[in-house]
Amino acid sequence: MGTVTILEETTKNPISLMGQRAGVCWGADVSNQEKNYKRGLDCMKSGHGRVLEYVNVEMIIDGYSARVIREWYTHIGGAPTRLQASTRYINYNDFSYTMPASVAKNDAARERYEKLMKEIGETCRYLNEECGIPREDAALLLPLGMSTKIVDKRNLRNLMDMSRQRMCNRANWEYRNLYHDICEALSAVSGEWSYVVDNYFMPKCKELGYCPEKFSCGMMPKKED
Repeated sequence: MGTVTILEETTKNPISLMGQRAGVCWGADVSNQEKNYKRGLDCMKSGHGRVLEYVNVEMIIDGYSARVIREWYTHIGGAPTRLQASTRYINYNDFSYTMPASVAKNDAARERYEKLMKEIGETCRYLNEECGIPREDAALLLPLGMSTKIVDKRNLRNLMDMSRQRMCNRANWEYRNLYHDICEALSAVSGEWSYVVDNYFMPKCKELGYCPEKFSCGMMPKKED
């Protein structure tokens, strides 16, 4: 599958930063890091969401399908920004792609899948090199299953909100894998990040104590009417 690389511009100690920012609002002593940390924890436990927006996360997401990245773009809260690998300047004649487990375990399906992906790459090359078609036009053949890369920037509030939807058992399997990789990568940044991920990144049923979805996976009880 793909990889998630957390960039150095990411806030290293998110809880302490939130406590420091909240301390300014409250007129508190923000030079004491221990108090900042405690204040930050209190803000999170109390559901004070605004301070979450001060925590910056920048990362490179590489090797996931164009389909899952397209879904990633739908989460626009907190004004995130991102750059994606260009289909105008990058040669995709021999592109990598994602293969679902349902296809990989079926010999006939896997053979047909791999054959088509190879044909798409060869056709892109033919259009560009033999027919003089601009690379950006030939790239319209590229499938949603092709692997791509983005540089992403967003805040903690946005990531926590995304986790409520994308860590759900009924979310797309590749998106769940992506979110698992993001959680692992962030947890490795610092102890504070590990705490935040372990306690605040979760599907919405765990936060609510019941499943609000019409079609439940059965992990949590449905809300009684």
